[in-house]
Amino acid sequence: MGQTQSLPPASQAGSPLQLCLNNVFASSSGSVAYPQSVFYQLADVKVYNQHIPITPAAVTRPTTSDEISKIVQCAAASGVKVQARSGGHSYANYGIGGEDNAVVVDLVNFQKFNMDTTTWQATVGSGTLLADLTSRMHDAGGRAIAHGTCPQVGVGGHATIGGLGPLSRQWGAALDHVLEVEIVLANGTVTRASATQNQDVLFAVKGAAASFGIVTEFVFLTHPEPANIVRYSYTLEYTRKTRRHGPTFATWQSIVSDPALDRKLATEVVLFELGMIISGTYFGTKAEYEALGFEKKLAANATVSVSILDDWLGAVGNWAETEALKLVGGISGAFYSKSLTFRPDTLIPASGIKDFFNYLDTANKDTLIWFAIFDVEGGAVNDVPQNGTAYAHRDALFYLQTYAVSLGTLSQTTIDFVTGMSSKITDSMPGVDFGAYAGYIDPQLTNGQEQYWGSNLPRLQKIKAAIDPQDLFSNPQSVRPVA
Repeated sequence: MGQTQSLPPASQAGSPLQLCLNNVFASSSGSVAYPQSVFYQLADVKVYNQHIPITPAAVTRPTTSDEISKIVQCAAASGVKVQARSGGHSYANYGIGGEDNAVVVDLVNFQKFNMDTTTWQATVGSGTLLADLTSRMHDAGGRAIAHGTCPQVGVGGHATIGGLGPLSRQWGAALDHVLEVEIVLANGTVTRASATQNQDVLFAVKGAAASFGIVTEFVFLTHPEPANIVRYSYTLEYTRKTRRHGPTFATWQSIVSDPALDRKLATEVVLFELGMIISGTYFGTKAEYEALGFEKKLAANATVSVSILDDWLGAVGNWAETEALKLVGGISGAFYSKSLTFRPDTLIPASGIKDFFNYLDTANKDTLIWFAIFDVEGGAVNDVPQNGTAYAHRDALFYLQTYAVSLGTLSQTTIDFVTGMSSKITDSMPGVDFGAYAGYIDPQLTNGQEQYWGSNLPRLQKIKAAIDPQDLFSNPQSVRPVA
């Protein structure tokens, strides 16, 4: 009883919230769990970032949209916030509310899949993981969409934040493939949003859905799987002076900033304790790849690996084998992450590159597990107008994602190191408004909404006021209603 009494009223046994949710699941094959459960945190909450412990009021696993509607109404009646969880990979645990005492709607049971072989549009449940989405589309006719490289990420969050990946320069972000959604709104209504109905809702879903409702189903535009795939990697080993890699990074930045860069090229730079790796995928023939001249420009003092991948599933599986994803992709732990957005007119100057690489050599990290990842975007992602969707960074050329992981408690020294990686660059570019990617949530941002959604924020605030004026779908950095 002591544990129950220490909980907020809505989380206590016999509270109106629990009685209401119990009624929802009285004759359902779904389930609900509460903090009183012995294995609640381990089996139900499953915190991804252990640096941010959170205790939700309840974790629900509905099986139908109607059940989600009733869950939303139960939470609203009790004055409790609601957040959806798809794959559960939120960096700040926003998928479990971001703060204590929210109701979590776990979409694990929403696994619907259907491929219309006339239109080649795929209907996909929002609990589907990217690995399953890839294989189901492959089996349904060799189809694909652009998405990220972590197989354990859920499509429900991924395709409503951005969904950037190796094919994005050709096909756009994952959310650019979204034609229609089924969504549960704050008043419990289950509705559809598309280019012809509830257009404002679809605009908000494509970049900021967690603030507006719970998407239960997507209709995706799909493409034929790429036929020719080249995987390449240039590994520059640790040489006791990481700063020596700075000129190579400067060359990479110069290459990717060329407006005529082949859209079939995906490339990233990964810096970590053992050195630097420049790797990626070219969606064409080996002869076409070799004509780009990457090796001549980047391969000095590097271990070069170039391979031909003869099947799409193998290529996607290969992406998950990067050093960063092998260490943190599907494993919960204590970590901190930041991101910066770079445009063609905000490339990192020579002084910033020098300071950044010097900092990697000299800073006290208090961990051996850290990464700085520069990921090229641009291409088709930039083709969509800035105000075409809630996703705001249509002018992004590449992103920097920095993060560090601790095997125990994350120290302030490690947090400061991650912050310092960004600061060394931003300090060399005073006055630049960088922006941040909402998929790399940074709970320490003081103006997260502005950084995530930029010039689209005012419109999002008005839509929020219209469909969720009580801010039911809320987390610490979600869109707030403004008239």
